[in-house]
Amino acid sequence: MKNGVFTNYKIFTANSHPDLAEEISSIIGKPLGEAKVAKFSDGEISVSLGESVRGCDCFIIQSTCDPVNDNLMELLIMIDAMKRASAGRISAVMPYYGYARQDRKAKARDPITAKLVADMLVAAGADRVITMDLHAAQIQGYFTIPVDHLVGLPLLTRYFAKQNNGDLVIVSPDHGSVPRARNMAEPLGCPIAIVDKRRPEPNKSEIMNIIGDIKGKDCILVDDMIDTAGTITNAANALKDLGAASVRACATHAVLSGPAIERLDQSAIEELVLLNTMPIPGEKQLPMMKILSVGPLFAEAINRIHTNGSISRLFD
Repeated sequence: MKNGVFTNYKIFTANSHPDLAEEISSIIGKPLGEAKVAKFSDGEISVSLGESVRGCDCFIIQSTCDPVNDNLMELLIMIDAMKRASAGRISAVMPYYGYARQDRKAKARDPITAKLVADMLVAAGADRVITMDLHAAQIQGYFTIPVDHLVGLPLLTRYFAKQNNGDLVIVSPDHGSVPRARNMAEPLGCPIAIVDKRRPEPNKSEIMNIIGDIKGKDCILVDDMIDTAGTITNAANALKDLGAASVRACATHAVLSGPAIERLDQSAIEELVLLNTMPIPGEKQLPMMKILSVGPLFAEAINRIHTNGSISRLFD
């Protein structure tokens, strides 16, 4: 370290999203660090660093997506290995932060797993976390270390700004996504609408009402993630049934679990724009999907953090 800046930095990855890690390292112009992340015969995770990290500014790129627990343990063990190898600083780069939806006690005796994961990362030895579009922004406050919370909405907004959009309305699929819809609608200069729904049980939603004028409009649904796709597809079908001219959708995190692909394929959504915060295997890709990369944004964030530069504009 010289004048408060680390003279060398290294980028590593575990097994959750090697393609994104390769892209980020290519943009930065620095090869990925040598590390082997495998399993012992009994299923325990094995991490072996193949090069020195002593005094280095280390960045580990690892989304805690499916298989969530394996990917989380890989990250924790790699952090521990680097800490014990005298790394100068360790940053966990988590484009997708798993367990973020368990951010509060919704009923008696519920765990707050998002806080537990934060505690585990700090206990393992992480000095910083870089993530994108947390399900609840207040999760940043669960950490006692710095958290750089990047936002994916500008990437999605710029994509739609370049399209021939017609008479646009940005639609929030529920009340929780209203701020997100407003933030997209403002630069596009268009109004918003809100889908009012109730959720009778987890992962099931029922459309109740549409607040706003969507008849004859080209609608864009915006959300932070698509999991089982019940919310987004029910909203899309309701918009079309109530007279929308077209329905497109976008989201940051493509979880796509359970019946998601079948629901999306059979829905009124004509185009679905997603970010690659987690891998989307070929069998889950549909012709209507457009996948945008977060690689350049994370590469810029890593560069600025390493040099102690400002990254506030990356939050815009």
